[in-house]
Amino acid sequence: MKKRTIIILISIATLGLYMPSCSDVLDIDNTKDLSDLAMWSTESAAEMYITAAYKTFTDVSQVANSRSQFYDSYSDIMKSTSWETYTHAYNKSLLQASAFTTGSAGAFECWEDVYTRIRRANVLLDEIKRYGIPKFGEDWCNVRIAEVRLCRAFSYYRLIRVYGGIIIRTDVSGVNGGVDDGAYEEDIHRARATEAESWDFVINELKWAAEYLPESWSDSWTGRATKKTAYGLISRMALFAEKWQDVIDAADKVKELGGELAPDYAKVFQVDGGQDNSSEILFALYYLSGSVTHSFDRYNRPFGDKEVYTTDVYAEHVPTGDLADLYEFSDGTAFNWSTYAADHADPYTDREPRFHATVMYNGCQWEGREIQTYVNGTDGFIAFEQSASTGGHTCTGYYLRKYLQEGNSDFVTKDSYQYDAVLRYAEVLLNKAEAYAQLNYSSYQSQALGALNEVRTRVGLPDRTATEASTKEAFMTLLRKERCVELAGEGFRYWDLRRWKLAQSVINGKNAYGVKITKNTDNTLSYERVACDGGSTRIFLEKYYYFSLPTAETANNKLCENNPYW
Repeated sequence: MKKRTIIILISIATLGLYMPSCSDVLDIDNTKDLSDLAMWSTESAAEMYITAAYKTFTDVSQVANSRSQFYDSYSDIMKSTSWETYTHAYNKSLLQASAFTTGSAGAFECWEDVYTRIRRANVLLDEIKRYGIPKFGEDWCNVRIAEVRLCRAFSYYRLIRVYGGIIIRTDVSGVNGGVDDGAYEEDIHRARATEAESWDFVINELKWAAEYLPESWSDSWTGRATKKTAYGLISRMALFAEKWQDVIDAADKVKELGGELAPDYAKVFQVDGGQDNSSEILFALYYLSGSVTHSFDRYNRPFGDKEVYTTDVYAEHVPTGDLADLYEFSDGTAFNWSTYAADHADPYTDREPRFHATVMYNGCQWEGREIQTYVNGTDGFIAFEQSASTGGHTCTGYYLRKYLQEGNSDFVTKDSYQYDAVLRYAEVLLNKAEAYAQLNYSSYQSQALGALNEVRTRVGLPDRTATEASTKEAFMTLLRKERCVELAGEGFRYWDLRRWKLAQSVINGKNAYGVKITKNTDNTLSYERVACDGGSTRIFLEKYYYFSLPTAETANNKLCENNPYW
């Protein structure tokens, strides 16, 4: 991986070197504590300060923060193998009614932390105008303002998807037009905007950013947000806001700017896969081997790697059978446990490319060995219990393959450094397909199918047809399935279920399932579909669509009302 691609995280990690009064600028509550000379004396120092705004993305990285932020494990397609080991909150959130209470959004609580990010962005925006423009000029500063406003918009997105309407605080909404940071009594008491108003604010911020961001950066700063990043995020946010034309327009802009699917799906998630992914990955978080790292490999490798590498591995998140069964065979026929044996030697080897790139299954090849997920196999199945963890074993019969770096033995001593593809063109296409369907399916059926089928064509699957998708409801069923298999392990499923208002029907009163495989005395295999939630059914109540605001906010802000049912 080229050194230039990790500039965002390198600049964040090394920012403290420019600030002798503090080791980490991200922990500073008030930038007035720092010398203006230190922050704005040189363009290089200012750039470091500005790129710190991207920390709001790393807060929720599905790769770097898989222990606490792996959102697919709150859904039906991934399963945490721990009850509460590894600081996991996933299973308790799904299986305990006490997980969410008035005054706490439980595992999704982010109000205070995200508003801290927003306040820091507001201070930075104020300082760019006061110090940056006189020193570096308006054109230079407009690009950097666009970056910070994009990051602030992402922070608001993090809030809205949990709480609904939020309090909009900016660099000019404070008393007398200043930074709205609660320093004055007038700024403390603010009412929440409606959810629609909140999304409008976010989308307009991104549109402004898209106007001023560059199409690309020089080699030394590659990795920062571009116009494609802004338009890609608009396509995502507008989907939540149900602003269908905005989704379509933004997706078209991404394509116009060079957005395109990379040829090989599996290599999109490989650091050294030998494929140029720059047309598909519209924004990513980059890491550097030996310096800026995380532990994704150690936390997700199959149990048998413990013996191979003589080190602990944890398999904290594993695909469910619910996900595995969604992947079609390579000819486009649906998988079915009752009928697959008529045309296939086993349930797995003839499946479509995304299955093999995402899921490790019994019999697949991994680093020169065969994965054995059958009971008592090298990577064997252990049932999940509501008391501890499976000790690094799968409880579903599967392991996660996506993002693991095959052959990277350095994870033992140097941790992991694969990037997190936060925003991909494949997502934008699926956003566009959904928007066309919702806007007016009878008029835009061909456009909706065209965007959907572009994603399928990349992996060699046959097109969905107008006959299969004769109604909007039929199309949406296909679209939801496609989002599942294309974006699995990337953190979308839980939030999709919420915005579709389908979380109750998919999660509540249900179980996640896996497959328990037994190797018989004649070496044949028996497959048993089993529930993997430890004996309880899952909980998702209607009030979970909008979690409770924290008590500190509703108690201290007399104009702030909590969500219904809390």
